[in-house]
Amino acid sequence: MGLVVAIGLTLFTACGVDTPASSPSSPPPGTTTVFTTLPPPSPTTSAPPSSAPQPPPSSPQPKTGKVVVLDPGHNGGNSGRPGEINKQVPAGRGKTKPCNTTGTSTNSGYTEHAFTWDVSQRISQALVAKGIRVILTRQNDTGVGPCVNERAAIGNDAGADAVVSIHADGSNSAGAHGFHVAYSAPPLNAQQGEPSVKLATALRDGLRTGGFPTSTYLGANGLAPRADLGGLNLSTRPAALVECGNMRNAAEAAAMASEEGRQQYAAVIAKAIEDYLARS
Repeated sequence: MGLVVAIGLTLFTACGVDTPASSPSSPPPGTTTVFTTLPPPSPTTSAPPSSAPQPPPSSPQPKTGKVVVLDPGHNGGNSGRPGEINKQVPAGRGKTKPCNTTGTSTNSGYTEHAFTWDVSQRISQALVAKGIRVILTRQNDTGVGPCVNERAAIGNDAGADAVVSIHADGSNSAGAHGFHVAYSAPPLNAQQGEPSVKLATALRDGLRTGGFPTSTYLGANGLAPRADLGGLNLSTRPAALVECGNMRNAAEAAAMASEEGRQQYAAVIAKAIEDYLARS
């Protein structure tokens, strides 16, 4: 299905299976990380470190003046702190929801939180190389939260030109596969209207052009207007959430678990964000 951006219940996504945390890796230079004051979780068994590439030294890139907030869904320490992630927080439209969730995983145990962290770092690297300032809503994959309302506040406070939340789904429906892009609807402010629809459409078009199939089970033609996602409801900036695919589908799970697959997701999403910024 998180401004400074979460199934028990879903917040910013529709996924939720307790899985082990992954080891942290550092975001690329030029990326701003924003995090909460929640204490770190107790040490847990770590998965292999993220394979997200570290950028080589390079000359400073010209600055575009654009700001993008990337929200890697969930967090590696969430499963160990149920009291914190289950507390109720504002979710927009007069509703409350749990602070965050654990996310889903592939049948072989590769976690959504590790996938979203890795892909978001790769997107960040690509955007920073183009002179775009990137803010991440969490600084590693071992922490707790942030809560959905805190994730939304990061983008709002930054005056972000685009807020993109990265997730993966966990549907057990037979044959369920493909990506979809969610946006808040009906809109609660002007930025949730045309700007967010344009951002969602740019992401949809980029993923489809990149060879990824649209969802067979949620939304229509790769787009999913939603009224129940707190991070989108609370955003006052152009915002969209990408469910990159279904981690319970064998083919998509294999792509997400591979470095090559994650790089392909990141490349097409980064290009779609660049295209949106160029037209906005």
